[in-house]
This record gives sequence, structure tokens and C-alpha cells, in this order.
Amino acid sequence: MEIERKWLVNGWPQGLSQTARFTMRQGYITVRPTVRIRSEQPDGQPAAYVLCFKSAGGLSRQEIETRVDEETFRKLEAFIGRPLIEKEQRRYALPGGLVLEANRVDAGQPGEFWYAEVEFDTEAQALAWQPPQALAAYLANEVTGQPGQSMGAYWEATRGGM
Repeated sequence: MEIERKWLVNGWPQGLSQTARFTMRQGYITVRPTVRIRSEQPDGQPAAYVLCFKSAGGLSRQEIETRVDEETFRKLEAFIGRPLIEKEQRRYALPGGLVLEANRVDAGQPGEFWYAEVEFDTEAQALAWQPPQALAAYLANEVTGQPGQSMGAYWEATRGGM
């Protein structure tokens, strides 16, 4: 189960210590239901390749992720036949053991945008959580569960539906 809240943001957050940085590429075989591939490369490390299935949802939804080898990833990328979405993700530690994931999507492209997410263990935790005062302005535009705010919707808008 994936339980997360999402915000549209501007730039990287200020005043937090970055704990990790990833370069990602992802594409969609279908968006209803979501079937996605993604490469995730932490700075200075080899890439991991993931095949992901997600149910419809808002605050929470079913998510199944399984690793695939690079050859399978490349075959699925060719099957999709469209340019993958490019993302840079930076992670920041939050109080209570939570992690803020800030993302820059398709840098330099016409559809470029930024978003941030925080994942939770339970829906109750997610609903009760308030951003620390230092992040209140940064996380002012919450879009959790809003139609058109998923990466699948962005894929359809910028790469065409499947």
C-alpha cells in the first residue's frame, strides 16, 4: 500500500539537509490502471530498474513494484516507443522519520514542473501530519488526489495517451 501526500512546489526546499539524490527516467505502458517502468540511479551508484503497478486512488492506493534487469527495461522502453519522463529527485529528512521527496520533472522542457511528496505508514498519520513551519510556504499547494495531478496524467498530456 502506498500512502502519500503531494504538493506542487517551486524549486528545491531551503533549510533542509539533502540525504539523497536520484536521476530517474519513467514511462507508462498504460495509465488506467497504471503500469510503469522506471530507472532510478542514486548519485555515484548503478541504476536500478523497476516495473510498477498501481491502482487508482488518492491518498492511498495499492502499489506493486518489482525489479527487472536492464535488458527487460530496455525492451519495455522500446515497446512504449515514446521519450521517457526525466526526473531529478532529492530527498530530505523530516521530523518523525519522514522523508520529503522533491522532484524536478522534464527540466528545460515546455512541461517542466516541480512537485514534492511525503509517504506515510497509515492514512491517519497522513491526515494528521502538518508540514513544519519552515516548510509551510513551500508546501502550500497540496494536490493530493486532485484529478490531473498524477504523473500518469502528465504522461498523457505530454507523450500522448496509451
